[in-house]
Amino acid sequence: MSSTKPNRPVFALADANSFYASCEKIFRPDLRNSPVVVLSNNDGCVIAQSREAKALGIKMAGPWFEVEERAREIGAVAFSSNYELYANMSNRFMATLSQFSPRQEVYSIDECFLDLTGIRKDLVAYGQEIKETVTHWTGLPMCVGIGHSKTLAKLANYYAKKEPKLNGVCDFTRMSDNELDGVLKTLPVSSVWGIGRRLEVSLKALGLENVLRLKKANLRRIRDRFGIVMQRTVQELNGEPWPELDDVAPIAKQVMSSRSFGQRVESLQELREAISHHAANAAQRLRKQDLFASAVSVFIQNSPFDQAEFYGRTETVTLPAPTACSLQITNAALWLLKKMYQPQVYYQKAGVILSDLVPKEGQQTDLFAYSSSRSGRLMDIVDKINSKYRRSTVHLASEGIDRNWSMRRSFKSPNYTGDWNELPVVS
Repeated sequence: MSSTKPNRPVFALADANSFYASCEKIFRPDLRNSPVVVLSNNDGCVIAQSREAKALGIKMAGPWFEVEERAREIGAVAFSSNYELYANMSNRFMATLSQFSPRQEVYSIDECFLDLTGIRKDLVAYGQEIKETVTHWTGLPMCVGIGHSKTLAKLANYYAKKEPKLNGVCDFTRMSDNELDGVLKTLPVSSVWGIGRRLEVSLKALGLENVLRLKKANLRRIRDRFGIVMQRTVQELNGEPWPELDDVAPIAKQVMSSRSFGQRVESLQELREAISHHAANAAQRLRKQDLFASAVSVFIQNSPFDQAEFYGRTETVTLPAPTACSLQITNAALWLLKKMYQPQVYYQKAGVILSDLVPKEGQQTDLFAYSSSRSGRLMDIVDKINSKYRRSTVHLASEGIDRNWSMRRSFKSPNYTGDWNELPVVS
């Protein structure tokens, strides 16, 4: 049995290993032990690597054209980013984890915190049960870190990945103070949640090169030098939980849809299609969160690396009333685009930002019916059709059909879990 006292909070951090690359491997058993990399928008840079690819020295964020030849030589397989697949697998991952705790906080696409306070079980065995269930139900490999604070849980997860003997589960709550300090002494200060490169340099300059030294640092000096956030981090390293689990996600401050073009775009018509697509996409995200937007912004730009002079511009318009209607938001975005467009510019990127967001509940129809219930019912029907069949089954005519401006994804895998036409076929 765990030695955890019943009155002390206990958090677990569940994290899928090499999430993007692991998603690609699930439906390709022939690649189970092969090095896999996932590329960014337009197949530009390496943004994810499998364990095998890391071992072979393929660098993160490196331009693909620079490492492609060597990657092919060592047998690495490259995939374009398949965001639809990753989002679907993330939903399955989180849904599976939710059964193991009454409270869950989704932290990112492949990480969540679970509240294990009061669970009368051997927490290492429970962590192994979580890990095995997730792998069996979803195919995703993962690790579990357990601690008396969220910072310690995240650090335990880091240690579980680092030490193969732990078999993917590390429980700091069962360690004595001396045992835990012995582990923290071996971990670099950069392994602590929220400490980036700049902060790492500043901490090391003060002699705080490992986690144990940071844990034992003077709180007042830490606060005076680095602020209250770092003070709270040190408190968390000492087992004093500060941030509780968020049962309700905070209201987003803005929703953005943007992508670099697969090829340079010059014509106003192609820009109209791209802006229409991003406006409708952003509006759909709004509706998923039961939010309305009060303002629409549009930005367009060419590449700062082009020989031509850089042209980038952003314009914003306040809507007559808050709305989540794709038609109204797209009309506003296209009106802004008309003001901004300059001919003879080869545009590289464009996007739409919805801001001044408010909850859908409590919004009243305005006097001139800008936000009518009819538009809301229409959007509900469109969303249901697109959810039942496939994305963009019903879309605005202004979004175009050919979409030659779309992001380049030369190595994209099928959307195995979200498109009937791309289901795996066994023959």
